[in-house]
Order: sequence, then C-alpha cells, then structure tokens
Amino acid sequence: MSDDRLQQNIDRSTALHALKKVRVLVDEANAEDAAKEKALAWLARYGWMLLLLIAALVARFMGVF
Repeated sequence: MSDDRLQQNIDRSTALHALKKVRVLVDEANAEDAAKEKALAWLARYGWMLLLLIAALVARFMGVF
C-alpha cells in the first residue's frame, strides 16, 4: 500500500512540475502577443503622422516645397 501512495505522490509531483513548465511557456507566449499588440496599436495611432512626415520630407527634397 505504501508503494502505491508513494507512486501517486511521485506522479502528482511530476504532473505539477509539468504544469508549471507549461504555464511558463504560455505566459511567455502571452507576453510576446501583448508586445505585438502594443506595437500595432502604436502604429495604428501614430503611423499616419509618421507617413505624413516621411511624405513631407520626400517632397521637400524633391523640391515640391
């Protein structure tokens, strides 16, 4: 009987350890997704100003202004 309980404890420990490893991987993936989402939100918010600035600089160097 004690061998069965020992094996159950070992199995439970192994499963908990594996779950912790999976959780770390999921957290890393979520952090990467959040960073990408933040960058895309910044681009959507300020990207049009950046494009206007680039267009103005190109026009300035081409002699339009």
